[in-house]
Amino acid sequence: MKRGQLAFWWLLVLPLVLLSLWGLFVDATLFLKTTLNGLTLASLYFIVASGFTLVFGLMRNVNLAHGSLFLIGAYSGWLVGDGTGSWLLAVLTGFVVSALLGVLIQIIVFRRMQGEDLRQTLVTIGLSIVLADLMLWYFGGEIYTFDPPAWIYGTTSLPIIEKFPTYRLVVLLVSIVIGLLLWGLLTRTRMGMMIRAGVDDMPMASAVGIPASLLFTTVFCLGAALAGLGGALGGPIFNAYPGLDADMLPLALIVVILGGVGSLVGTFVASFIVGFIYTFGIALVPDLAYVILFLPMVVVIAFKPQGLFGRIPT
Repeated sequence: MKRGQLAFWWLLVLPLVLLSLWGLFVDATLFLKTTLNGLTLASLYFIVASGFTLVFGLMRNVNLAHGSLFLIGAYSGWLVGDGTGSWLLAVLTGFVVSALLGVLIQIIVFRRMQGEDLRQTLVTIGLSIVLADLMLWYFGGEIYTFDPPAWIYGTTSLPIIEKFPTYRLVVLLVSIVIGLLLWGLLTRTRMGMMIRAGVDDMPMASAVGIPASLLFTTVFCLGAALAGLGGALGGPIFNAYPGLDADMLPLALIVVILGGVGSLVGTFVASFIVGFIYTFGIALVPDLAYVILFLPMVVVIAFKPQGLFGRIPT
């Protein structure tokens, strides 16, 4: 590792290490609870941002309607969960509804604008506004709350922490499973090979016979589905309300920029950095939480424009 890279990693990691040592010294129980809360948020950020970074890495399109797909997953999950009482069916519904909507958006809108990155990005802004207004019209301005099922409701006893919400631990576990499944998809399957080839060099991938249209539709469907899954899983934590899409989108953008475009490992690491910083920022200096959150992004853009694990395009 070069000296400049080593200095960069020390600049990024050292404040987190010092904060951890200080927190453990002052109040270990509170620090560990806050850390677990940060890990829970990070797990949701990872689920949402992993789809975002795959779409961005392959299609070079900043899908600013990604937050709307997250909120659609939360609302549709609430509708089904409230109607059937099944949490599993609610989560599956959020996943499927957002996936189908993603396919429609890709086929009807983006396929007609393939290669026009700026135009596609501007269209996603319009889509996000339209979808937000449609959801506001249908669901109103109320906050929709829904509880997790009885078998994961309540708290779990942990060393030092004593009690922590069981559902948050389940969400953390689910995100790890999803991360492993995505890793397996990208590294062990033919589709994953095509996705990685497209992220590295789409013109060359097309030249060797990889169907670009099918690949774009598949990746956009997967990205949308992950956003909806994150919304359904995050419903019992965030609740569903107008503006949740706008709250989630900047966080997903920060994760993608920190981790590096198209890098699943980078998304995983950046999600936990963002979750940790954001949670402790709110706990310690709530008025400056967003300042503390965006500072690492500024540092990364200044010293590593390609992100922590991204590569400089050639």
